[in-house]
Amino acid sequence: MSIDFARDRFVVTGGAGFLGSFVCERLRARGVSDDRLFVPRRRDYDLTRETDVERLYRDARPDVVVHLAAEVGGIGANRENPGRFFYANAAMGLHLIEHARRVNLRKFVQVGTICAYPKFTPVPFREEDLWNGYPEETNAPYGVAKKALLVMCQAYREQYGLNAIYLLPVNLYGPRDNFDLNSSHVIPALIRKCLEAKERGDDRIVCWGDGSPTREFLYVEDAAEGIVLATERYDSPDPVNLGSGREISIRDLVELIARLTGFDGKIEWDTTKPNGQPRRCLDTTRARERFGFTAQTDFEEGLRRTIAWYIEHK
Repeated sequence: MSIDFARDRFVVTGGAGFLGSFVCERLRARGVSDDRLFVPRRRDYDLTRETDVERLYRDARPDVVVHLAAEVGGIGANRENPGRFFYANAAMGLHLIEHARRVNLRKFVQVGTICAYPKFTPVPFREEDLWNGYPEETNAPYGVAKKALLVMCQAYREQYGLNAIYLLPVNLYGPRDNFDLNSSHVIPALIRKCLEAKERGDDRIVCWGDGSPTREFLYVEDAAEGIVLATERYDSPDPVNLGSGREISIRDLVELIARLTGFDGKIEWDTTKPNGQPRRCLDTTRARERFGFTAQTDFEEGLRRTIAWYIEHK
């Protein structure tokens, strides 16, 4: 089903957020005018309320919905808000997909999460492994809520013909990220921790866990390009990973960020805190083969840009 960037009307939930702002920039670059690009704000549309979602579809009259809005955070935030994260993410998706069906929406793009994968998924994660176990416990409520929306997208395609696709981006990082130490993910938290320790003259920083887990990271502008490419070119029920294909241990990541921020103190590990999932690295073959997406940004260069943005805007 072809997308006409010059004529179609788009709704991007979460479009004012970290990833969403870059997705909107990519859509504008492809010819979507501001009068055909609608970004619902939480103060106007609470997407966990069905009446607000119904009103959103009525007000925006979209042809395409890209659903990025989520309640999300790092390990600490997930441990403190398991019920809220499950409810909010499930409710938003349930209402948006149901009302997409009711208005005969041309295309629905559901952005899921790497947290949906089982805790001990063989590396690299292949989409076929998604159902081979339970997610890592600290973020399971969030991951399961998002994974349920994959089932909903596939069921609505089968029963109602809704063209809904499902994407699984790995951990994102980049400019405009959330740097709040209470709710941020690992890269922005480490950047802020290192820079503040350097400014105070601290001789050490303390990091969660033991540093052994591995992660893969995708630069936010690459993720936005992958989402827009999938919106344009992909129309199948199979979920698709979006990633860079590079795996790095948390210990090596901390040392790299310390070097790039100029923090030369000691790094200590608080092993009373959880590690999270042992390994994360994606097989990105399907994205490359189905809609031509390959990440372009070198990891160290992406980190430099992220650090520079935070220093400028903190």
